Amino acid sequence: MLTNKRILYVGAGSMAEGMISGMRGSDSIQTEQIYVTNRTNSERLHELQKRYSIHGVPRDEVDWNSMDIIILAMKPKDIIASLIDLQDKVQEGQLVISVAAGIQNEQIEHYLPDSQPVVRIMPNTSSTIGESATAIATGTHISKDQFALIKELVQTFGEAFVIEEAQMDIFTGMAGSGPAYFYKLMEHFEETGVAAGFDRETAREIGTQTMLGAARMLVGTKEEPSALRKKVTSPNGTTAAGLEALQEAGAGEAMTKAILSAAARSNEISEELKKQQLTR
Repeated sequence: MLTNKRILYVGAGSMAEGMISGMRGSDSIQTEQIYVTNRTNSERLHELQKRYSIHGVPRDEVDWNSMDIIILAMKPKDIIASLIDLQDKVQEGQLVISVAAGIQNEQIEHYLPDSQPVVRIMPNTSSTIGESATAIATGTHISKDQFALIKELVQTFGEAFVIEEAQMDIFTGMAGSGPAYFYKLMEHFEETGVAAGFDRETAREIGTQTMLGAARMLVGTKEEPSALRKKVTSPNGTTAAGLEALQEAGAGEAMTKAILSAAARSNEISEELKKQQLTR
């Protein structure tokens, strides 16, 4: 379904680049189908065009009528101004996709023409290597064919998870912010290894392979995490001692708090945008 579809990224930041990078590795889409624009930074457009063989187009030169999919990839604080600018540019039937955290479909639909197809997605930074966990929450006017199209598009840079929009904040806390939790864990893993005498590169490789192997065990065996944990934990053994220390330090509680705090911030962003709507 993506064949010959023109995709325009409005916003040329790290999230847009991550998705573009992941798409480039897919057989479903060609780089010449991808366009990117931003407000003023022509150097950034040139950089992305050169790096990924896509089209970097200044905002005033975009052929809006020719685009099939418009991806809103700006920061949440900039989305209202961008939506107001888009009001007289989007065409009937064009699919509008938002990756802005905390911005609800209803809020986007408010600024666009009646019956405009709108969908929210929440990728994470692993989209860069085609391994994102990406949520899809559709708006009011999405057709069956458009839903199939957006799912195919999301799968060009990872796995798609279709959820209710009410679950988007918690998904953001889990998957949208999740890579940062993993990297923070790896920082501690690495620092502990260095303190114990390993060189930094070796400590990092040990941690990375350990985490990668554990993730592949979950994917490959389909077993419950708790079952795999029990298999590697001998009574009074080294793993049991480590797990006891994790529990005493509140590691599980800290992870839950991190997810819920990120989810709460996503909700706060949405409420802040609603207030801005009311003042316009």
